[in-house]
Amino acid sequence: MFFQYETTRLLLKVLRADCAPQVLDFYNRDKELFEMYEIDRVPDFYTVKHLQKVLRYEYNMAVKSQLFRFYVFQKENPCRIIGTVCIHNIAPAFYGSCEIGYKFSSEFHHMGYATEAVGFCTKLAFNELRMHKVTAVVHPGNVPSMKLLNGLGFVQEGLLHDYLILHGKWCNHYIYGLVTVSYTHLRAHETEADL
Repeated sequence: MFFQYETTRLLLKVLRADCAPQVLDFYNRDKELFEMYEIDRVPDFYTVKHLQKVLRYEYNMAVKSQLFRFYVFQKENPCRIIGTVCIHNIAPAFYGSCEIGYKFSSEFHHMGYATEAVGFCTKLAFNELRMHKVTAVVHPGNVPSMKLLNGLGFVQEGLLHDYLILHGKWCNHYIYGLVTVSYTHLRAHETEADL
């Protein structure tokens, strides 16, 4: 895997610690939205110092091929983060699976950027990491995320009861999955449609 990729409209990069101010700006822009679906923040989360530690950790994990968090930029504005896609819980060998997670600034919703970035990272998981299956976990209230996954060919496989604590309460989450055979089949049909 490389640490930087580009799609039709986007740049995806694994960032170093010196990019913490950009990451802080990204999180600050949509605090309420992101916090709605994520575990409670540590007290110093919204500081450059804390995010430098996070970025160092993520970079070291990417070097070990254990986690890849790509921060997403528009090609026309390569200094402002608009989203992030993370390939994590990478379990090769007998499992051959990983999980994908993502979040995008509300300012850039409904423009196809999330679909473009998540679709690309799903392709990376299958083609470069040689995964057999990619999963995603979604809060039942996050309907746009479910639509995004369905549009990429993911299938809702079930409900994970008491999956994690959100705002002091255990919450259920749906699990979605896509296996390489289904992915290859979907891509083949897309190519045929393009001809």
